[in-house]
This record gives sequence, C-alpha cells and structure tokens, in this order.
Amino acid sequence: MTAHALAGALADDGRRRIFAAIVLGATSATAVAQRTGLAARVVLTGVRRLTDAGLVTGADGALTVDEASLRAAARDSRPVNDAEPGGDPVLRTFLRGDVLVGLPAQRGRRRVLLAHIAERSFEPGTRYPERAVDEALKPWCAAGGSDHATLRRYLIDEQLLTREHGVYQRL
Repeated sequence: MTAHALAGALADDGRRRIFAAIVLGATSATAVAQRTGLAARVVLTGVRRLTDAGLVTGADGALTVDEASLRAAARDSRPVNDAEPGGDPVLRTFLRGDVLVGLPAQRGRRRVLLAHIAERSFEPGTRYPERAVDEALKPWCAAGGSDHATLRRYLIDEQLLTREHGVYQRL
C-alpha cells in the first residue's frame, strides 16, 4: 500500500470512523456499528473497503489493524505523481503509476483510461474467468479511485472486453 492509497482509503468520513473504532478495540462489525452509530450495511461495506486497501485484517473473524501495511506506507517515499511525464494527459491525471486515483466523468476521457487498463491487464484473444478479471483489476483500484466491479462493467460497456457465460475476452 502506498501513502496515496492510505489517504484514498481514509478519504470517506464513514471509513475513518470505522477505522478509528477498530483502532480503539472494536473486533467485530457489530461492535464497530455500536461504537460509530453507523448502519450495519455501511459498516460491512466500509470494513470490506478497508480490508481491500490493506488497512484492516479480519483473521479468524476478529478485526484488527494491519500494522505492517501502515508501516510500509509510512516508509513509502515515492513521489505522488510518478506517471510518465510525456504520456497522455488523461493518464497523467487519473493514474499514479499503475494505480487509478479516479475515473473521468467525460466518456471520451474515461475510454482512453479504460483502453490503457485493458491493454496493460489483458492479452487479446485470451479467455478469462470472472475471478481472473477481478484479480487483474483490483491492483488498479488500490488507491480507492474506483472498485474492480465498476471497472469491469465499464470495460464491457465500452466493448474493450466481451463477456459470454461468465467468460471475458479482450478483442
């Protein structure tokens, strides 16, 4: 996890409250909901996002802070903008290395970004099960700029990937 991914994971007020409750000793979603006053659904979603970001672990059903990830983020001295300087301005704006920091609202810009992700993540003609597609897209989402299901849906919508019977393919 990068320091940027850490900031992205904690950018939401609800996730900060959930994280704080876990730091202060809440070890279950029920305990987090009681301490924060948030709805159970919000807590479960927040815990999942914090876990995906590497901030929280749920080993043996007990929620804890992933201290090793936090230490690694503190040591990360990579500059915030490490995208290729001479590259496409859309990619410079929405990517930090190979991590998505946001999705453009404009369809044309979003398509440029999605085409880059598809090209870097999937070989043309290779068939991928949904699980493999999700695993290929999750690293792009480490900063919290989007989630892998949204990326997958946009890649299908923009016809950068095809889907038939749960099997995906880049044309």
